[in-house]
Amino acid sequence: MKLSHLIFSTTAMLLAENTIAAGAHKGHNHDDKQNKTHAHEVKAMYGGIVTEMNDINYELIAKPDSITIYISDHGKPVDTKGATATITLLSSSDKTDVMLTPAGENKLAAKGVFKTDAGTKAIAKITLAGKPLESIRFTLK
Repeated sequence: MKLSHLIFSTTAMLLAENTIAAGAHKGHNHDDKQNKTHAHEVKAMYGGIVTEMNDINYELIAKPDSITIYISDHGKPVDTKGATATITLLSSSDKTDVMLTPAGENKLAAKGVFKTDAGTKAIAKITLAGKPLESIRFTLK
């Protein structure tokens, strides 16, 4: 009888431990290995649209006269010196490719005239110095 109580108790403890660990890590989807994004919502620091890729936040601010992407790692600015970037804006009737250049500590930017209507898709291709190319997707609101 004691062996069955020991097995039951051990099994119950393991199940409880897994439930607690899963509950402490709510909001993440680590099964999405293909595009390496998390399913949880990340708060915008600059009022833009945020996409997280490989634990790095990319925040897009698209205005009719400028496009800016801020890059941070857990709230800390990521150096954009030496970075290269392009962004493609896709609307129902137009496709625009834009080169972004480093414009501050954690910022890539471009000035011009852009269609930034709600629903426009934006695909940014960013290479930070010494890092592989990342392709980040946004949908303008």
